[in-house]
Amino acid sequence: MSISSEHKPLRKQVTGSLHTLSPIVELNVGGEMYTTTLSTLKKHPGSKLAEMFTGQPKLRTDSEGRFFIDRPGTYFKYILEYLRSNQVPTQCIQDVYKEALFYDIEPLIKQLEDSPQIFGELVARKQFLARVPNYSENIELMIRIARAEAVASRRSSVIVCVVRTEEDAARCQDALNSLDMDKKSVVKFGPWKAAPGISDLLDCIQMDVEAKGYKISFQPHVAEKGFRFKSHDFFYKFLFTWW
Repeated sequence: MSISSEHKPLRKQVTGSLHTLSPIVELNVGGEMYTTTLSTLKKHPGSKLAEMFTGQPKLRTDSEGRFFIDRPGTYFKYILEYLRSNQVPTQCIQDVYKEALFYDIEPLIKQLEDSPQIFGELVARKQFLARVPNYSENIELMIRIARAEAVASRRSSVIVCVVRTEEDAARCQDALNSLDMDKKSVVKFGPWKAAPGISDLLDCIQMDVEAKGYKISFQPHVAEKGFRFKSHDFFYKFLFTWW
């Protein structure tokens, strides 16, 4: 009497050196499954991705024996397409750029940095904001003030003073001294030496606060009657909506 088994053979687990690994590689990237070749993954020696598959195994495997990479799987298809055909993605540029940085694929990083989206962010906007003193710190200060005032409220507001020149900064200080409010709660941006103007900076503030998940809008702040400066020259109210 012959004994037959209906059990399917287990997928071969990877042991030892990757030099003996099949040229066909199965990957589980953040839950997304991919099949490619070892040569594709190692196309750019020195990249972090190539190093993952060079020498001794550096990756865990999932229950099916596929190499597991704990990164967003959705965007790995664009990385893989570039490795296969040198095709630079035209979709999800910001997200693919983050993945290219993680995998350290230098040629793709450089080509993405030449795209309008990344070029505009890194070379234009970021370089402008680098010239605005304490920009990042002020964004965090705005958020702290807004959160502190949000108790039992649907909305909270933060007054922002924006000055582009040293002369405006002096005038703003005079105006601030005339305001009937807690001066510590006013967040001051500027001055700066760059072409973008006040409206550009206001757009950047809104963009970066919204990027942190907050719902925000702004408008010129109108001071009380008798105020000796046009308050909207410097002061803006940023409104946080919580629900």
